[in-house]
Amino acid sequence: MDYINEAFKENWIAPLGPNVNGFEQDICEYSGIDHCAALSSGTSAIHLALIMLGVNRGDTVLTQSFTFAASAFPITYVGAKPIFIDSEKETWNMDPNALEDCLKQINESTNQHLPKAIIPVHLYGMPAKMDEIIEIANKYEIPVIEDAAEGLGASYKGKKLGTFGDIGIYSFNGNKIITTSGGGALVSNNEDYVNQARFLATQARDNAPHYEHTQIGYNYRMSNISAGIGRGQMQVLDEHVKRRREIWQTYYDEFKDVFEFQNPSDSNQRNNKSTNQLYSNRWLTTILTPSYQKREEIRLALEKENIEARPLWKPMHMQPIFKESPYYGDGLSERLFEKGLCLPSGSNMTEEQQARVIGVIKND
Repeated sequence: MDYINEAFKENWIAPLGPNVNGFEQDICEYSGIDHCAALSSGTSAIHLALIMLGVNRGDTVLTQSFTFAASAFPITYVGAKPIFIDSEKETWNMDPNALEDCLKQINESTNQHLPKAIIPVHLYGMPAKMDEIIEIANKYEIPVIEDAAEGLGASYKGKKLGTFGDIGIYSFNGNKIITTSGGGALVSNNEDYVNQARFLATQARDNAPHYEHTQIGYNYRMSNISAGIGRGQMQVLDEHVKRRREIWQTYYDEFKDVFEFQNPSDSNQRNNKSTNQLYSNRWLTTILTPSYQKREEIRLALEKENIEARPLWKPMHMQPIFKESPYYGDGLSERLFEKGLCLPSGSNMTEEQQARVIGVIKND
């Protein structure tokens, strides 16, 4: 409220201002990245990242199939075509083996060009296997856009997510681990990328006394009010991560013998996040039930008690809009969708509320 009130006091009610600058600096300091552009959404950040990398109509982009649609939709905004890569069983994120198989096949083809970008996703706050993905990307000289929309506060080998690729993106949508009510960020150690993203995000207005435009721009900049919310949220980010991990741990302790969990090796609260290879923010607690029928029994039992639980993301290669898109994998993401469920996991969830959820599941 202090940041917001200051914005009103100084009459900075605009898509620019001190809070925007401060929020960008906060993100850089927290993540260890050099440059940041605060934007209106994570989706807009991916869109601008694709433009920065020169992705155009007719190009292809590789991305994870098991993700939210916002990872894939911006590929179509620039007229490119997505190619979907399946998940691996440990993290549920992009499978390096399927990625390698795809690129090897394309590279050996006489009528296909290599993709212009790779977009791995840190699903549910769990780090993808970035060393292997980056190694493959470098082998084929393909830039990486790191979708850390769900991964702020998590780390891989002590390094914050969003900082491994050529460009990283964050989301501050209302359901994320911290929120600006709606917003996102593009981050990079390449200053030119971030400066150009800021320029395009403010309608690509050239430096002139009148409104001059030599490029197509977008209304993608974050407002000073939203950034004020973000500045306050950054102060409690680590507390939110700690609480989400506690919630995950309680579910795991209760159900580890009944359900499968996403990478349970990251379950020990005493793990030091500076040394643990995969340190998840546990944005959502997700479980794999024995069957689709059991998943639906649990979901409907919770719904009857006015408790919301959702299936895991439906893979992009199963979506009607992408039914013609290429897909590489063995169907793991399909099985995750069929049996998987997201449990209530908000940072403000009380022990009593979680006990109520656990009770409903046990009684089902």
